[in-house]
Amino acid sequence: MSIAIAQSRHIFGVKPTVNSNICYHDEQTIVYPAGANCILYNIDQKTQKFIPGTDKSDGMTCLAVSPNRRYIAIAEKGEKPTITIYDLHSLRKKKVLSSPDIQSGEYVSLAFSPDSKYLVAQGGKPDWTLLYWTWEKSKVMASAKTSNAQNTAEVYQISFNPQDNTQLCVVGNGIFKHFRYSEGNLKPFNFQKIEPQNYLCHAWVSEERIIVGTDTGKLMLFEAGELKTEISNGSIQKDDGNHSNQIGIMGRLMLLISFYFILISIMAKLYVYFLVIDYFFHFRKDTDSTQAPTGPPQITAIVAYSKGFASAYGQGTVHLFEKTDDKDFFKKTREIKIPADSNSTDPSKSQLQHIKCLTVSPSEETLVASTDLSQLYYLTLSSADLGKHGDQATFEVLAQSFHYGQIMGLDVCIRKPLIATASLDRSVRIWNYETCNLELYKEFAEEAYSIALHPSGLYILVGFSDKLRLMNVLIDDIRTFKEFTVRGCRECSFSNGGHYFAAVHGNVIQIYSTTTFDNIANLKGHNGKVRSIVWSADDSKIVSCGMDGAVYDWEISTGKRLSEIVLKSCSYTGVTVAPDGKTTFAVGSDKTLKEISDSSVIREVPTGDMTLSNLVLSHSGRMLFAGTVRGTLWSMKFPLAVPGEWQEHQAHGSMIIKMKITYDDQYLITVSEDATIMLWKIQDKEGRGMKRDKEVGWAEEILITKSDLEEKNSLMAELKTRVEELKMENEYQLRLKDMNYNEKMKELTEKFIQEMESLKTKNQVLKTEKDKEEAKHEEEIAELIEKYAKEQQDLESANNQKLMLEYEKFQEQQAKMMKMQEDYERQLQEMEESKERALEELTEYYETKISEMTSKLEQVMRIRGQAKFVLPISVLFKSNDEANQKNREYEETKRQIEEDADREILDIKNKYERRLRDEKEANMRLKGETGIMKKKVGMVYCHKLLLWLSCLD
Repeated sequence: MSIAIAQSRHIFGVKPTVNSNICYHDEQTIVYPAGANCILYNIDQKTQKFIPGTDKSDGMTCLAVSPNRRYIAIAEKGEKPTITIYDLHSLRKKKVLSSPDIQSGEYVSLAFSPDSKYLVAQGGKPDWTLLYWTWEKSKVMASAKTSNAQNTAEVYQISFNPQDNTQLCVVGNGIFKHFRYSEGNLKPFNFQKIEPQNYLCHAWVSEERIIVGTDTGKLMLFEAGELKTEISNGSIQKDDGNHSNQIGIMGRLMLLISFYFILISIMAKLYVYFLVIDYFFHFRKDTDSTQAPTGPPQITAIVAYSKGFASAYGQGTVHLFEKTDDKDFFKKTREIKIPADSNSTDPSKSQLQHIKCLTVSPSEETLVASTDLSQLYYLTLSSADLGKHGDQATFEVLAQSFHYGQIMGLDVCIRKPLIATASLDRSVRIWNYETCNLELYKEFAEEAYSIALHPSGLYILVGFSDKLRLMNVLIDDIRTFKEFTVRGCRECSFSNGGHYFAAVHGNVIQIYSTTTFDNIANLKGHNGKVRSIVWSADDSKIVSCGMDGAVYDWEISTGKRLSEIVLKSCSYTGVTVAPDGKTTFAVGSDKTLKEISDSSVIREVPTGDMTLSNLVLSHSGRMLFAGTVRGTLWSMKFPLAVPGEWQEHQAHGSMIIKMKITYDDQYLITVSEDATIMLWKIQDKEGRGMKRDKEVGWAEEILITKSDLEEKNSLMAELKTRVEELKMENEYQLRLKDMNYNEKMKELTEKFIQEMESLKTKNQVLKTEKDKEEAKHEEEIAELIEKYAKEQQDLESANNQKLMLEYEKFQEQQAKMMKMQEDYERQLQEMEESKERALEELTEYYETKISEMTSKLEQVMRIRGQAKFVLPISVLFKSNDEANQKNREYEETKRQIEEDADREILDIKNKYERRLRDEKEANMRLKGETGIMKKKVGMVYCHKLLLWLSCLD
């Protein structure tokens, strides 16, 4: 006992009711909601990654990708709406935001701040509360009421100023408000003084400017909250200034008028016929959701980019606007339309879609649009720029076309990897579940309620509201070849061998032969609508269940019931049978899963408060899956046990209607009321999911009708004949061209030969003149060389003489300087010697004087001693004073002599230093002049050498 593993692999479809339902993650990846999942679709690799919705939510309402392309915020409705933040790289959940401040059960718009740190969320009715989050802390920073005083005006969109985290814009029905976050409050500012309108969308085109679209088709440019101007959505003006073109137009107009008068009689005859056709056509169209609007076109989406902005105008049209030269206003430069659908009964119907959302890639190379009919389109903006003055630009389908109506029928092929679906949008589509591509698509005039795909993949059986049609699946078409009068067939199925098919007609199950189309059996017994039928593995019996609470086993060969179980209190919606055909599993309105065998319920598994809508058992009998009315997928523990165990997977946004498992048990396919198809990769716990014989590849055969083949063969024959004719014509033309070319070549050859002879003569004359000029030139060169050599020699001799003279002067000055230096030193020495002699003489003189005075003094003292008396003190002092006076005079005289000698020495020194400095300066000047003369001589020599070389050339 184990629970099988189911991994979502691909989903076909888009959920159009989600606000801002298309965003770019990076240049190759777009993000959009489908079913109960958010899809990351790689455009180049055509692969998908899934962000599943949260459990027990009622579906997504809006989403937003952060400016740094790292996070996505997904709002889901419920009793308490939540906002979940995911990391787009790891796909892991970062935060779940919920606030008690909001009374509404949903958020209608989300926006990240420019730095991706804050998130604003606009709640829905009844309170229309705006919440300002710092989402990393899960904290509401501020809140405000955005609707009118009575809370009756609907709010559609909110956004941040692209340069300011604190400034917000809110638009709605009569609502155009600016809010600024400050000190924990959201304060409105820039109140409008204009008449309120129904503002549907807006986009910031600069820090202060906003483009706003209205339900009357107006584009209004606001700056700092004030209306600046209204931008026209009128036609693009083209002025080629070609008068002849105007004349041509007038001529064509006159021609058309003449044809009009010719055709008017034919048109009158066909008038009644066309009235009848038109009546029935419009009678069929009165239930179509894409009727032409009665009011003015609406601006339903706006997206800004660096060059300007794009706006969705009315049905199926996008206008591109670019900044004008003054960068203050915008002008319309291009109109882009959704292309017509060639597979539809009314190709123009696709052009009536309303564009719900626009987004531009990060590099601004691609514009992507989503519509109210669950389609995605893209346009390369560079191609739009290149075709500004060309034909009408159209979008291209992104990925593939999707269903937009409730999917009623589903089947898979055994021999080919194909899925067939039928929808209330009147289309039948064939999908390849290996490549995840739409192989074939055709729209019919009637709604399709059921579909069955033949095991060979060459036929399909489709139950329409009027008839049951058996059709060929051709290479590029689905074509009916047999009709059965079974109206409103809600269930049909081919047998596993493909030789029978069953179709439900009211309460009766009719069995037909696929080869003879005979009605071989009518299985009667149900009292209510039959909701599901399934063939046993050996095609020997068929199991059915219905709204009457009955589950029957029918034997095909006899048309009799083999077993039955009836529970009036339960309306069965899904049934499947085990590979051995002995056990049946059924689900219905009683919220139980029943295991039935031998006309009795052997096991009943309650499903709690969830109602199962359908179920399917793998061909190996090891995996059981069930779909719920909420759109979730249950992988049941099998074999069943009570109480039951299962694993729930988020799948679709509403009830799962049909479920099929491929013949090799590799894939599970589920379809839902929300028009999505989901492909699951499945395996059991042991990894056993592959049972296909690898040696037997997929069938590659295709059908083509005989008429088509004959037409193609005829066309090929015509083309071959045409090719042969063109080949012969081309060969004839080539021969003519060869003849013409040969004649031209002959003429050109003769002409060129004459020109060559003339050129040879001219060349000979020029050669002779050249030789003369060369000889003359050589003579002139020789003369110039001789002349310049002589001039060089003369200059060299003159310069040498000057150099010798200057050198002699230099030597003379140097000798004079040396002599002066010697004289100076000798005089200094003599003065020193004279000074020393004078000092010696003075010293000797005064010493002699002193000795004389001393001797005299001694003599006087001796005489006085003999006289035996003493001289007066005054006489002694007087003699002493005279001696001191003489000593001072001596010192003064000595000082003056020394000063005079020093002064004289200093004067002589300064004199000779000045003379020495002058001589050195003269010497340096002479050296400089000598260097200049050497440079001049070198330049003259170089000049002569260059002149000589030029003469040689």
